[in-house]
Amino acid sequence: MSRMFKKGLRHLSALLFGSLLVGNAAAQDIHFSQFFEAPLLRNPSLAGLFEGDVRAQVVYRDQWNSVTNAYRTGSLNAEYKMPVKGSDFVTAGVQILYDKAGTVGWTSAHLKPALNYHKSLSENYNRYLSLGFMAGPVQRRIDRSKMTTNESYEGRGDGETFPRAQYTYVDASVGMSFNSQLNENPADNFFVGLAYHHFTRPKNSFYQSQQVELDPNWVASAGVRFGVTPASYITLQGDYMLQNDAQVIIAGALYGIKIGPEEDKPIYTLHGGAFLRWNDAFIPVVKLDYRPFSVSLSYDLNISKLRTSSFGRGGFELGISYVGFLDRATSTEFAVRCPRF
Repeated sequence: MSRMFKKGLRHLSALLFGSLLVGNAAAQDIHFSQFFEAPLLRNPSLAGLFEGDVRAQVVYRDQWNSVTNAYRTGSLNAEYKMPVKGSDFVTAGVQILYDKAGTVGWTSAHLKPALNYHKSLSENYNRYLSLGFMAGPVQRRIDRSKMTTNESYEGRGDGETFPRAQYTYVDASVGMSFNSQLNENPADNFFVGLAYHHFTRPKNSFYQSQQVELDPNWVASAGVRFGVTPASYITLQGDYMLQNDAQVIIAGALYGIKIGPEEDKPIYTLHGGAFLRWNDAFIPVVKLDYRPFSVSLSYDLNISKLRTSSFGRGGFELGISYVGFLDRATSTEFAVRCPRF
C-alpha cells in the first residue's frame, strides 16, 4: 500500500467517523416507506385509529445493500383501546424501534410508552379530536473494535476521547389529530394530524457535549379512505417531515378489493398501489388482509442522485399486523361510534 493511498485512507476514515458521531445531530429521524404501518412514529395521537380493541404492527427494513453495509431497521408497536366515558376513548401503547447501520455497527434502540385520549365531538358521527404523548429511553452505541482512524495505523487504538461507546437519553413526543367520517358510511373517513418530536431536545453526543442536541422534528400527516364500489375502496396517505433544514415528503395511494361472499366481512382484501418519497424513491406496495392479520411488501426504487451507485436499488420492507377485538362487554365491536381509519 503506497504512503499516499494510506494517508488518503486515514483522512477519509476520520472524516466519515467524525460525520457519524457529530453530524448525526442534524440528521433526519428514522423513517419507513410503509409509514402507515408505524403510526406512533408518525404521531402518538394516531394510536387507536383503527377498527378494533388491540393492534400490533411489525415493520422490517433492509436498505442500501448495494452501496455499503446494510441499514437494518425494525419497528414494533402495540396498542390497546378502551372506552372511558360516553363516546370517549383512551388508547395505551408502546413503540419499540431498533436500527443498526454501517461498518462500526451504529445501533439505536428505543422503548417508548404512549398514551392517547380521543374526545368525541359528535353524538351522531365518528368525529374525534385526539391528544397523544409518547416518551421513553433511547440508547445509542457503536462497536469500537470495528473503527478505523488515523491512530489505528499507528498502533494507538482508535484515538477517540469519548469515555463510553454508548449513551442513553430520554426522548418525548406530543401530537394532535382530528378524524371524522366523510358521509353516512363510517368506513369512509379521513384524518389530519401534527406531531412535535424531541421537544425535550435531548443531548446527542458520544462526547457528552452539552452543545449537541437532537433537533426537534415536525410531522404533518393526513389520510382519506373512500369507497369506489361496494367491494372496493381507495386509501390515500401522506406525511411531511421537517427536522432542522432537512425535509421528507412521502405520499401515495392503495386500491383495495374485497374478496369473499360478504362485503362487510370479506375473507380477503387485496391492496395494490405506490408511494413517492420526493427526490428519493418510488415505492410499489402490495398488501393482503386476512382477518385479523395483514401482510405488506414494498421496495424502494431509488430515483435520487445515488441511483448511479445503487443501480436504482434501495430498501426492501416487510410489514405484518394484527387487529382484533377482545371478548369483553365494552369491546368496540359493539360500539356505535369509535375513532377509526
